[in-house]
Amino acid sequence: MKINPFWVCLFFLISIIGQSQESNAPTFGKGLFNLVGKDSTWTMIVSARMQILAISGWDATDGGLQNPEQNFLVRRARLKFDGFAYSPKLEYKIELGLSNRDISGASQFTSNAPRYILDAVVKWNFYENFVLWFGQTKLPGNIERVISSANLMQVDRSLLNSRFNIDRDMGFQLRHHFNLSEKFLIREIFAVSQGEGRNITSGNIGGHQFTTRLELLPFGEFLSKGEYKGSDQKREKTPKLMLAATFDSNQNAVKTRSNQGSYMFTDGGFFETDINTLFIDAMFKYNGFSFMGEYAHRTADNPIATNLDGSLTGDVVLIGDGLNLQTGYLFNNNWEISGRYTNIKLSEEITGRTPQDQYTLGFSKYIVGHKLKVQTDLSYLSEDGGQDRLMYRLQLEVHF
Repeated sequence: MKINPFWVCLFFLISIIGQSQESNAPTFGKGLFNLVGKDSTWTMIVSARMQILAISGWDATDGGLQNPEQNFLVRRARLKFDGFAYSPKLEYKIELGLSNRDISGASQFTSNAPRYILDAVVKWNFYENFVLWFGQTKLPGNIERVISSANLMQVDRSLLNSRFNIDRDMGFQLRHHFNLSEKFLIREIFAVSQGEGRNITSGNIGGHQFTTRLELLPFGEFLSKGEYKGSDQKREKTPKLMLAATFDSNQNAVKTRSNQGSYMFTDGGFFETDINTLFIDAMFKYNGFSFMGEYAHRTADNPIATNLDGSLTGDVVLIGDGLNLQTGYLFNNNWEISGRYTNIKLSEEITGRTPQDQYTLGFSKYIVGHKLKVQTDLSYLSEDGGQDRLMYRLQLEVHF
């Protein structure tokens, strides 16, 4: 019988932690185990979470709903380890995906191995408000992508995110913040990464990816990093606002969506082109009310992939624009109603895709905040000249 070494390592790790921490388990939602070295030179919080999802979909026609489809799946199942090593100024995070959706995408570029690793990053606060990150983690892209999938207001992210996000990559990030006044906070982030997504082992094929993000918080920080969480769980006592912009340039990119999508093969190797993506987003929260807005714009120097002789390969860069607006209100009984509107306008001339509008109505019951919640939403997708679709989703999140 063939034994996967990943599961062997995982079994021994959990066994060792369990034996050493039988009487030191934290309360629900605070991690499975909180470990501290005997000399206090290291810490580790071990946590796990899962999302169980049910989906139903129909074609929406003049004659009613037709062609029903249903699907049940473990949307996400993950383990996370974070803490500091040697000094509180040297933090780390490791996050592993276990569900099929998490580990899918094996190819020759990942050594034909499952993509278990989501995050493996070290964060070094080397001087005052400067922090250097090194490893694989999320790039500072659109706000909806940076928000953890565990902390979303609705069942999952929008079409804007699926079409334009720049996701995770391997490289460096330099982060800094300062106060313009007593409350006005400014954050700057600059990243240099490989430019081909996560878990790549084949080296850098195209050029490198450069990402810059600027965040303005005129009324100060949100409670408990609420600018990076869906829903106003802390019920901000005063209005809080974050305005931000990201510019990402992937030089000599070889994939159809910057560092995402499929590789653009040619008869001479890979098609390369510079791909630029602009994100502008906002987050506002006050007394249970929240609003999030995002705009995305993507261009490419040459969006149509060609072979050496100039013939078309069939691959194109998905250039165009996206708009996503989302709002919600959290009642005192921890029920929340939310609404979302998303508009996608890819270049029809280049991509052959017509504009899409999606309308989503969501309901959430937070039992223990985002750590234990039930979420459901109903979405209507309208596409110019295409088939309209209705989708219903129900999801349970459990986060230890």
